[in-house]
Amino acid sequence: MSAWQVLSPGVQTTVQDQGRHGWRHLGVARAGAMDPAALAMANRLVGNDEAAAGLEIALQGPRLRLPCACRIALTGATVQARWNDVPLPMGRPIDLPAGELTLGPLRDGARAWLAVAGGIATPAMLGSRSTDLRGGFGGVDGRALATGDRLPVGKVRREVAIARQPAFPAWWIDVDDPWTADHHVLRYVPSALPAALMLAAQVWRTHPNSNRQGVRLRGTGLPAGMGDGVSEPVAVGTLQLPPDGQPILLLADAQTVGGYPRLGHVIACDLGRAAQLRPGEPVHFEPVTLEQARSLAREHAYRLARLRIAIAQRVQA
Repeated sequence: MSAWQVLSPGVQTTVQDQGRHGWRHLGVARAGAMDPAALAMANRLVGNDEAAAGLEIALQGPRLRLPCACRIALTGATVQARWNDVPLPMGRPIDLPAGELTLGPLRDGARAWLAVAGGIATPAMLGSRSTDLRGGFGGVDGRALATGDRLPVGKVRREVAIARQPAFPAWWIDVDDPWTADHHVLRYVPSALPAALMLAAQVWRTHPNSNRQGVRLRGTGLPAGMGDGVSEPVAVGTLQLPPDGQPILLLADAQTVGGYPRLGHVIACDLGRAAQLRPGEPVHFEPVTLEQARSLAREHAYRLARLRIAIAQRVQA
């Protein structure tokens, strides 16, 4: 098994997969990629199962030494990627010989995902290799990458064996991808809380203290009311209303219970948009009905199905 060496870690690079499911009743967060579909498509591009672990890159990427040939793919926000000073494209499989991979600053978003054929093979914990930053486990010692870390890469399946010579195939995905959508608009199903519809009446901005646990919003405070403070289950996508009236959108590393009133839930197919919000960026919320949310979920699933077909056709060509 080969291992990549981390020469510089970037702002916050973590090992993630599709998340840790089935443990929330014990207080264990989902973790996983902030946009599971983006990582899943990157895995498809390199021939992995969608559940394979890859790297989630926030704002500024790492510099990695590749000891042997590999196949990679990048999805999400555009990242300035270079191999030995050769520019690399997004959204397609790339065969690389040994060398140095540099992932620089991200444009048009906050996060990108890197998949490698064979997957990142850190030890699985509770059925997932995902890094739980709040819990301090999974990935590489439960933390973001640091200089000097070594990332084991799993065995490559025979059908995606790496070419002997460097190749940069011009394989474009001919279907519009879900990450070109305007990530400044998030749709949500409002709760019965009086302030729930007031959320859509103004433009909010993301607070610099936002992280994988949640996006903190800043604007004209909403009336929080008294509330009973009794903790109730929350989920990825829950919109909480703290006493200061500044909402919080819970994301991948969200806790499992909370006592703040709930404004509603951002629909699942828009959570990938929330992952791309940078500090200080504006965001607007649009209320939808439960039936509209279901219809949007079907449209999103259809779009991803078309992407899977397009990728399969290209990779097999």
